[in-house]
Amino acid sequence: MDMTLVKAAVFIVASGGFFLFSRRWLMHPKSHGFWRFFVFEGILLLLLINVGFWFRGPFKPVQLISWMLLVGSAFLPLHGLAMLVKRGKPKGSFENTRKLVTSGLYRYIRHPMYASLLYLAWGIFLKHITVPSVFLVSLITVLIVVMARVEEKEMLKKFGRPYASYMRATRMFIPYVI
Repeated sequence: MDMTLVKAAVFIVASGGFFLFSRRWLMHPKSHGFWRFFVFEGILLLLLINVGFWFRGPFKPVQLISWMLLVGSAFLPLHGLAMLVKRGKPKGSFENTRKLVTSGLYRYIRHPMYASLLYLAWGIFLKHITVPSVFLVSLITVLIVVMARVEEKEMLKKFGRPYASYMRATRMFIPYVI
């Protein structure tokens, strides 16, 4: 079977799943969920572009860095979700926390789950660097920053001054850096 057809089918099916997951936010561009849909789509596209290159030259420095980013991207959402559920006292969805979470990874970065998407995108990108993938990973990075900024506005409305203080004390994605 032609790999292009397989990739197209995977893209259509996965995009349908992303759409179903995101449908309530897609009519609200001022919500972080709106932007998350496009981040997911971009990462999926980047993955499909680079899937054939994952195990070529496995011990090249760029491949080792890629794997470090990919492994790190797997840990962050697990820890972030556990902290939101344990400390945030969510009502319904884990995103609907009732308490501001500032412990665990949240002590250092405000967006561990978004950092995970950032690390995932860059890890996939490093598997096979091309001009289209440079453009795509750059776009994904911008979308993740926009998504985080939109969510921060939501959190400022929800938690007020404590969240503003928290923003001043932490970084967005990388502890002590950015």
